[in-house]
Amino acid sequence: MTPALIAVLALAAGVAIGFWLPPHGRRPRETEPDRLRRIMLPFTGASISRRAFDAAVRLARVEHATLMPCYLATVPLNLPLESPLPRQCSTAMPLLEVIEQRAAAQDVPVDARVYRGRTYRDALRHALAQEPVDRVIVSATSNPRAGFSGEDLVWLLTAADAEVLILRPAPTDERKVSVNGHAVPGHF
Repeated sequence: MTPALIAVLALAAGVAIGFWLPPHGRRPRETEPDRLRRIMLPFTGASISRRAFDAAVRLARVEHATLMPCYLATVPLNLPLESPLPRQCSTAMPLLEVIEQRAAAQDVPVDARVYRGRTYRDALRHALAQEPVDRVIVSATSNPRAGFSGEDLVWLLTAADAEVLILRPAPTDERKVSVNGHAVPGHF
């Protein structure tokens, strides 16, 4: 074979391979089929940590995921689990609306939920059992009466079939996402 023939064959092979390979000669990565990615943001009160909310929105935007704020309502033992909880709903719905508006302003889709249980952990257990999520972002607090207890957070780390991100703002960081800058009153 002459050098000219080798060059022509190499050029032809290169052109032929160019039709099968994407630019830069790389083969496409085998990726999992497109699926909906979801980030759960559970909360329990009339406000939510601004740090946790901002982190969830940033991750959802980067990952092209849907933000799933999830209000966890507690139902007293003397009531059936399906009982209406008008005061908790009057707390949850306005805050879910604020979260949805703020996330939508940053082009992040939102799919809000309300789950009930006998405790916050029980409600979160129900949510995790029924909702496939890729990540759970939860805010820890130094106030033992507000939100999740340390035991709840340890349980979440072992029970969730998803990535778990626990954020605890600095003790001096009081920034919250709430309705009109104020927590919504009411409990039941």
